[in-house]
Amino acid sequence: MEDNHYQLLDGKAVSAQMKKEMAEEVAQIKAAGGKIPHLAAILVGHDGGSETYVASKVKTCEEIGFKSTLIRYEDDVTEEELLRRVDELNNDPDVDGFIVQLPLPKHISEQKIIEAIDYRKDVDGFHPINVGRMSIGLPCFVSATPAGILELLKRYEIETSGKHCVVLGRSNIVGKPMAMLMMQKSYPGNCTVTVCHSRSNNLKEMCLSADIIIVALGVPEFLKADMVKEGAVIVDVGTTRMPSSVTKSGYKLTGDVKFDEVAPKCSYITPVPGGVGPMTIISLMRNTLLAGKKAIYK
Repeated sequence: MEDNHYQLLDGKAVSAQMKKEMAEEVAQIKAAGGKIPHLAAILVGHDGGSETYVASKVKTCEEIGFKSTLIRYEDDVTEEELLRRVDELNNDPDVDGFIVQLPLPKHISEQKIIEAIDYRKDVDGFHPINVGRMSIGLPCFVSATPAGILELLKRYEIETSGKHCVVLGRSNIVGKPMAMLMMQKSYPGNCTVTVCHSRSNNLKEMCLSADIIIVALGVPEFLKADMVKEGAVIVDVGTTRMPSSVTKSGYKLTGDVKFDEVAPKCSYITPVPGGVGPMTIISLMRNTLLAGKKAIYK
């Protein structure tokens, strides 16, 4: 008979452990009189999600012992002003890494801003140079969500070699890099990777043949039990704010996986919240530490 003994891929616990490890390393850097890693973040406007993410990033910096700077602009900031500020951060020797929180207002080209960031300080891993280096397996800043997922698979010692991994979604931030990383000659990796998206006709069949499914569509409860084989490993990247009458905030975070019906079929599954989310933030911190140590780019 099927057993319901799935194990949670607990991003909250793993990220707490990583936070502790990094705090110890920063304490050692401090004790040796070294440079404390410094992360700067630019936040434009007052998007609820962005506010929450940036606040959480700043708080985590403090807990680890990094220096952090938050730079705020109103929605009507010009592209020129933003580019000028990016240039300033590029040239500030004290700032090791910085991010521009997306999405940006419609009148600003996100691509233009991303490409203006010095790739050696691009701890979000969105610059084409970092993306290109990642795709050919060179040292680089890997964007935080895919990096966090890899770390989660690694810490739970999930077998990936030769497995069929289905990635649902083809975004530049999660889907594409995730597929690249899972097919690389390393661990976690060496998978046979299939990327499915809104235009895929045989999506269900693909999912049913998958040993590992990484769902990053942004469609609440998209992955149902009839799409998952027994013993699969499920990573849920979705976080949609759904109205809720039971929570204090008036909404609850909902993943792309119908957790209650899918979980019993799985060997491992990430919860939402508390799965991929905390891993994303801690991976940004890991990138910041690497930037501070000049571990990737001298």
